[in-house]
Amino acid sequence: MSTLLLNLDFGEPPPKKALEGNAKHRKFVKKRRLLERKGFLNKKKQPPSKVPKLHSEPSKKGETPRVDGTWKATPLPKKKTTAASGSGSEQSLDKKTAVPWLTPAPSQKAGSVVAKVDLLGEFQSALPKIKSHPTCPQKKGSQKNPPPKNGPQNSTQTHSESKYSGASQKIPGKMVAIDCEMVGTGPKGHVSSLARCSIVNYDGDVLYDEYILPPCHIVDYRTRWSGIRKQHMVNATPFKIARNQILKILTGKIVVGHAIHNDFKALQYVHPKPLTRDTSHIPLLNRKADCPENATMSLKSLTKKLLNRDIQAGKSGHSSVEDAQATMELYKLVEVEWEQHLAQNPPKD
Repeated sequence: MSTLLLNLDFGEPPPKKALEGNAKHRKFVKKRRLLERKGFLNKKKQPPSKVPKLHSEPSKKGETPRVDGTWKATPLPKKKTTAASGSGSEQSLDKKTAVPWLTPAPSQKAGSVVAKVDLLGEFQSALPKIKSHPTCPQKKGSQKNPPPKNGPQNSTQTHSESKYSGASQKIPGKMVAIDCEMVGTGPKGHVSSLARCSIVNYDGDVLYDEYILPPCHIVDYRTRWSGIRKQHMVNATPFKIARNQILKILTGKIVVGHAIHNDFKALQYVHPKPLTRDTSHIPLLNRKADCPENATMSLKSLTKKLLNRDIQAGKSGHSSVEDAQATMELYKLVEVEWEQHLAQNPPKD
């Protein structure tokens, strides 16, 4: 028999299946890590929680979950931040949001601006639910309530004063004095026509002073009283233009005058009685001048007795500016008392 010699090597070479299995395992591990970085596997393995969806989503970059529920950041080659910096940013977010249910989840990216913006948006969206608005109607009510409390106390007085003498509270801009000078027109010069008008304010400053050309032929200049001469009419303002200028000043103001109805008649104008003050019909002035209350005193005599000043003196005629200033000064002497009287006894228009 021929002998058979078998050369058997009992050392087991690595099986091909094992090598192939190791290669597949490596590929599987690579794919799994890639999926973990992208966050696909973490969503499936994450345990359910009551934290809002915004914070329950795991980090999409560089974090993987552990078995105990904590989170571990996986290092990335291009990432410069560390886990310590991540924990520091999470602590700063915890300090900003004291409400426990708004505490940021540990899956927030370290130093991520987007995460902070989302957190603030979530916090602001919750504010309307917590904030109450009971103070708004109280503020409105507090603004509306004080007027009726203070109103009834002075309702009668304030109503009458605002209607008839309220304008005197703003005297510097709401009160003027007027005086006009007339010439004679018409048959034999018996018709009085406006030839000069002067208006002064509360302090006596001249607001208007113009010579005015009457629409009719002048028969008598009345120079002894009016001070008007023929040369004054050369460049005088036509009556219609002057009248419009004067009425713009008088409208809405308290007008003071002496025998003021004559001035209004020359202007062909009717001023409201509640806004008219005629010093020739104020009994208080006559009383101060030791004259009968029902008497009609001239402007010259009242000025002499109460202001100790001479006006309308000489042969040159009257000055409408001087007369208007004297009228305003006379009215100031009894202004407070007369305005109170008018408030209690308002004149009928």
